[in-house]
Amino acid sequence: MKRKLTGVLLIDDDDTTNFLNQRLLDRMKATDHIRTFQNGKQAFDYLYNVSNNNYEAESQNYFKPELIFLDINMPVMDGFEMLDLYERLSPDFRRNISMVVLTTSTHPQDTANSRKYNAEYLTKPLTEEKVNGLLRKHFASQESET
Repeated sequence: MKRKLTGVLLIDDDDTTNFLNQRLLDRMKATDHIRTFQNGKQAFDYLYNVSNNNYEAESQNYFKPELIFLDINMPVMDGFEMLDLYERLSPDFRRNISMVVLTTSTHPQDTANSRKYNAEYLTKPLTEEKVNGLLRKHFASQESET
């Protein structure tokens, strides 16, 4: 029995990509909590509020994600700009969050930038194999022995 993640954020300006990724994660029963954002600013504002406990505790719309999928090329605030801000959040808050850059870009500069932020780098589309690989790599040690 795989442990479900506490939550996943999907950050991409393409609604179809967010929809398909959400469907994939739902089908895999990876988590009960998924939020989608259209750009890095919306996502960062959300994470900032969660990291500062700046929300109503009863709200189902707020949770600390364990996994974040982040597109690079977005309007308002792109993925790397968002990562810059994300790095300023409390290290304690970030400790158990796996950041994954999910993009169509195969540009070497983008892969190098992702490493600088300690983020995984995956190319679209997101597949069950890619998700399972991430779950094994980042969360397998935390699975319950059942």
